[in-house]
Amino acid sequence: MSDKHITGLHHVTAISGPPQANVDFFTKLLDQRLVKKTVNFDDPGTYHLYYGNETADPGTILTFFPFVGAARGRPGYGLASAYGYSVGASVFDHWVGEVRAKGAQVSAPEERFGQSVVTVTDPDGASVELVAEPGDHSPAEGGFHSTTLWLDDLGPTQRLLVDHMGYAEVGHDTGAGQERLRLQAPGQARGTVVDLYRRDGAPRGVQGAGSIHHVAFRALDDADQLDWRDRMLAAGMQVTPVIDRQYFNAIYFQTPGGILFEIATDPPGFTRDEPLETLGQALKLPEKYEPIRDRIEQVLPGLQA
Repeated sequence: MSDKHITGLHHVTAISGPPQANVDFFTKLLDQRLVKKTVNFDDPGTYHLYYGNETADPGTILTFFPFVGAARGRPGYGLASAYGYSVGASVFDHWVGEVRAKGAQVSAPEERFGQSVVTVTDPDGASVELVAEPGDHSPAEGGFHSTTLWLDDLGPTQRLLVDHMGYAEVGHDTGAGQERLRLQAPGQARGTVVDLYRRDGAPRGVQGAGSIHHVAFRALDDADQLDWRDRMLAAGMQVTPVIDRQYFNAIYFQTPGGILFEIATDPPGFTRDEPLETLGQALKLPEKYEPIRDRIEQVLPGLQA
């Protein structure tokens, strides 16, 4: 095991269809706050929407690239297949009932490593898990519990996470042609759990609406991120240079299982360009796109947040 460990998830980024349905689902059904409305830095004609808790803390942030007319992705190995929110056990049944009453498709509860889990299907067919943990917190207050990585072979990604990122095996379940290995980072941060999942005869996943683009882990600051970059290079990963994402700095690398990982810094955070009280209300652009703001606003679809 590594002498250093990842703290937990920083954010998860996914792909959706039209943005309005996405905003309505996450803000009205799952109690999320829209904490940043900006654009895809590589495609400014597309929104980049960020959801989180009231204070936009790392470990609560779910982001989307919403493409109007995007084809549905195909679930399968080589992609992260789900993310899970922590919900207080004392209010778990209430939240499940509320989401179901608002018209969402909700699975029957299942027991997974001693925890009750339901899967909610979002407007693009993606799996959003609610996981019962001690407390009385909402999905937004609890932030992430976990992410699930669907793999053809668990071993190489398991070794990366355990030997180089400080995770430890805490559960293993097999049966009916399926396997789920639970890994967890030490500490009490949000989003410390990563499940590795395999299913006999599964197809390779294809990205599109309803699929997860990448999973991001936390670096405490720039120096910590550079240390992680050195460690991932030493582990044989091909790691990008540091990229400025306005609200955090990012490095990216593809795992042995084909899933894109990011390590993102906690600072500077989402209040860098607007106050906490009005997060997510105005369209925020990186400085390079401000000269063409009018053109970008004409191209983006209307959005009622």
